Amino acid sequence: MYKQVTLLPGKEANVAFRHPWIFSGALASIPDELEHGDLVSVLDKNGKVLGTGTYSAKTSIAVRVFDFGDTTIDKAFFAERFRLAAERRRFLGYGPDMQTTGYRLVFGESDGLPGLVVDVYGDVFVMQIATAGMDRLRDVVVETIVDQFAPRLIVERSDLPIRREEGLEPVVAVRHGDTDVNAQIVVSFLENGMTYKADVLKGQKTGFFFDQKALRAFMMRSPWMCEGRRVLNLFSYSGATGLAAMHAGAASVLNIDGSDAALTLAQENASLNSVDPKAFTAEKHDVFQWLGAHQEQEYDMVIIDPPALIKSGREVDDGKKAYHFLNRAAMRLVKTGGLFITSSCSHFLPEEDLAFILRRASVQSGIDLDVITIIRQAADHPLSVYFPEAAYLKTFVCRVTR
Repeated sequence: MYKQVTLLPGKEANVAFRHPWIFSGALASIPDELEHGDLVSVLDKNGKVLGTGTYSAKTSIAVRVFDFGDTTIDKAFFAERFRLAAERRRFLGYGPDMQTTGYRLVFGESDGLPGLVVDVYGDVFVMQIATAGMDRLRDVVVETIVDQFAPRLIVERSDLPIRREEGLEPVVAVRHGDTDVNAQIVVSFLENGMTYKADVLKGQKTGFFFDQKALRAFMMRSPWMCEGRRVLNLFSYSGATGLAAMHAGAASVLNIDGSDAALTLAQENASLNSVDPKAFTAEKHDVFQWLGAHQEQEYDMVIIDPPALIKSGREVDDGKKAYHFLNRAAMRLVKTGGLFITSSCSHFLPEEDLAFILRRASVQSGIDLDVITIIRQAADHPLSVYFPEAAYLKTFVCRVTR
């Protein structure tokens, strides 16, 4: 048993129903010697151990539960968690010698490892640590990955804003392998049989948006969506969604992004998949400004997938205004009978709020939106009935009429 924290009477229900977060207001007592990042045992008023996790003295989430019961958090524990995570991904068809070798292996609480994300790019693993408790367990994470998967490289991309809330500095490092951290690390991998490149040191997130795998797969198996269409791909990053459209028969794709490096990768990804560079073009623009200057109904399909515009509760009002502007301007570019595909990865913008934004924007634009489907994050970012907070990505696929 670790240092002990005790729940207030009546606060046991969340833990009993296996929610992995315990807020500071639910704790009756905290030992004086307890330090930020310590492993703790969570007790009820009768002294029964309900869970084991890590303690945070700096955030409202006081304990992140790793396991429900009196558990030793050691290398054997991590080995079993990683084994189960890998087994789940193999069940989905992700892994070595499969059609998808790029995927998320560990998704924090959903895989029983709060504060940890691990992405796989073939034989290169990229890890992100978000919490002080997991920060202390870094060496165990690295050892477990090396022992179970024998990777060529392990890169740490713990440059998340949430680390500041935990009192942690950003960290970017090579944890295993010979590559210098100052070198460019561009890796190749497969997704649904297509080949992509990602910059795992300098790219957004860990280098690639694995969470949109489900959207790309939907497009590739639905050629009616894309065949012969002229496509606009806004916030295109490295072009993966646009390439899925090309694979499904699109006539052309124009990618718009604000990053030269991302657009270069998009063109390289097109070349890797033998896509005609005349049909798959890329332009560097500020998307907000570009939309402000373009209002013609020119495209058969518009895809818009902005970065998270709401990163905290304080940003909700301004973020909603930004989403409204983007969606209203982007949907106006779709020809009648065309498709509008819009996403939000903001935790602080629930699906119903995005739907309301689309409703207002469409009415103001004289457009009817017929929702074909709603797509959520890919299955390698598992949703959990015990942890609804795992859900964050939502994509509306809509047909536009006037």
